[in-house]
Amino acid sequence: MAPLLVLTVSFALFLVVGRLGVRHLARWVTCLRYALATMFLLTASAHWGSRRAELVAMVPPALPYPELLVTVTGVLEIAGAAALLVPRLAPWAAAGLTILLVAMFPANVHAARAALTLGGSPVTPLVPRTLLQIVFIAATVAVAFGGRLEDRRRNRE
Repeated sequence: MAPLLVLTVSFALFLVVGRLGVRHLARWVTCLRYALATMFLLTASAHWGSRRAELVAMVPPALPYPELLVTVTGVLEIAGAAALLVPRLAPWAAAGLTILLVAMFPANVHAARAALTLGGSPVTPLVPRTLLQIVFIAATVAVAFGGRLEDRRRNRE
């Protein structure tokens, strides 16, 4: 639940700062890009911290080299977060992060079915986890396409 909290709180804060006059944060899609970057930096940090062993255990047994997969996904989350901060790269980064979220979902399914723990607590059950994943994917898709849609809307006005 921490990633959802970070995403929603940081998005709200960036929106408020934008409404207070910081022009760079005037567009909702920019605020969402920054919030997603913040969230992905948080989730990436677990790939090397005290929760690493638990993330390795989440990798489905059918996949080889679980430690390498955890490292690679962490690096991709950091790279994606950094690319979200670059306007020209952001749509591509968001698309890549969408694919990454879909690719990592089987680990969440495995963790829920195997009743694994994360941070000493049981992992989020499958139905709530699926709903969370849908929210995260919706956010990345919104960043991938939201800027273009917003620009088209503005050009019509």
